[in-house]
Amino acid sequence: MHATHSPDHRRRTLLMAGALAWPAKAAQAGPGTGMRMLVAYPAGGISDLVARALAEDLARQWSVAVVVENRPGASGTLALELLARSTPDGRTLAFAAATAAGMANAAVAPVAGVMRTPMLLVGTPALKATDFAGMLAEARDLAGGIRWATTGEGTTGHAVLRRIGQASGIPIVHVPYKGGGQQLNDALAGHFELLSTNVAPLQLQALRAGRLKALAVGAPRRLAVLPGVPTLAELGHARANLDSLFGLFAPPRTPPAVVEHIHAGVVQALHGSTIRSRLEAAGNQPFEGSTTDFARQVARETGR
Repeated sequence: MHATHSPDHRRRTLLMAGALAWPAKAAQAGPGTGMRMLVAYPAGGISDLVARALAEDLARQWSVAVVVENRPGASGTLALELLARSTPDGRTLAFAAATAAGMANAAVAPVAGVMRTPMLLVGTPALKATDFAGMLAEARDLAGGIRWATTGEGTTGHAVLRRIGQASGIPIVHVPYKGGGQQLNDALAGHFELLSTNVAPLQLQALRAGRLKALAVGAPRRLAVLPGVPTLAELGHARANLDSLFGLFAPPRTPPAVVEHIHAGVVQALHGSTIRSRLEAAGNQPFEGSTTDFARQVARETGR
C-alpha cells in the first residue's frame, strides 16, 4: 500500500529541496550570483571580525562566494533598511545588533543569533578616576558634564548611558560614533572621558596595557577575561546592566525553508572551533537557540 501525501506536504518538500539547492546553483552560475553579507558597522570592530569569519565558514559549507560589505550608519539601521529592499531569496543577509532591527524604519526577518557581547564601560586618559564610584564623583565636578562616547543613538551603549545618567543625576554629554574603530582611536587619544564599547580583542589589549581603565561590564556575571571588573548590577545599576545581541537578518518574506537552511549553516559554523574560540577568547558568548528564539530576543530588545 502506497502512502499518499497532501498538496501542502508536497509544497513543503519542494520548498526544502529548493532551499538546499540554491547555494549550489549560485556557485554554478558564476561570479556575481553568490551571496552578500551587509555588516551594519565599520571595518575593524568585533562585529566586523565575527561577520567576516562567519562569511568565510558559510562560503566553505555551501561553495558559494560570500561578499562582505560594510554599511555603517544610523546606529546600524542603514544596512537593515537596505536589506529590506533586497530580493527575499536568501542571497542577501545583514549582520547587525538586535537593537538596530528595533530602530530600523523597515521590517526584516530574524534568521540566526550569532553572539551575545557584554557592554564594557571604560575610562580614557582624560578621566582621572580609576573606578566607577570615582567616575561619578568626577562627573559631578566637571563643568558642562562628562563626555561619554557610544556607537550611536539607541544602541545598547547609549541605553546604558541614559540609565546611569537618570539614576545618578550626573551631567553627561553624549558623543555618538558610527562604529567602534574611530571611537577606540579617539578614546586612546583622550578626546572624551568615558566610552561604552563591546568587549573585543583591541579593547582588552588596551586595558592590559594600561591605556584604558575598565570601570564596569554589562553582563549577567563577571567575565573570565576581566574577573576584577564588577557588573553594573553589582554597582547598584541593575537597569543599566545590559549586553548586546548580534545576528543575521534576511529581507521580509524570505521563504521559511531558506531561513531554516541559513540558520542550520550558522549553527554549524558556531559549533566549529575557529569562530567559537574567537568569541570566547574575547569574552563573547555564541548564541544558542532556534530562529524563533532569536526572533523573541529581537522583539524583547525592541521593547527595551
